[in-house]
Amino acid sequence: MSHAYPLGTSIEDALKPEAEAARTRAEAEALAGDGLQVVALTTDWLPVSEEAAEAMLAAGGEGAHGHLQRYEDDKGSPVIAVTWWKLEAETKKKKAAKPKAPEPAAEADHTDDLYFRRGRTKPSRRRYVDPRQLDLFRSKSGD
Repeated sequence: MSHAYPLGTSIEDALKPEAEAARTRAEAEALAGDGLQVVALTTDWLPVSEEAAEAMLAAGGEGAHGHLQRYEDDKGSPVIAVTWWKLEAETKKKKAAKPKAPEPAAEADHTDDLYFRRGRTKPSRRRYVDPRQLDLFRSKSGD
């Protein structure tokens, strides 16, 4: 089963039991509502007391699961990692200039780096073998 992460404009909103939860960014954007946009999937680290950590993990939220994880700092104190969808008020977006399409090359080059690896384009380096090479090893008996 995959994790579901709560939505909120702040960590406090995300930790509320009634916070809606989403598994994917598309789902989070659909649940965000009017005037809000999903900025990022964020993880915040909250140093808490032992009792607060147990209470947070016990409550957990009905719709969201897996968004709270317990860790310890270097002194052994509990730290809760909260992963949540960060929402922000939607602002008027400037029209982004469309990137220019790359100009088509006169001749398509279908070679890549893999073609030039491992000596595929190197000329064969066969050493010249003298046909009289074995004459050095003739036996003295005249064979």
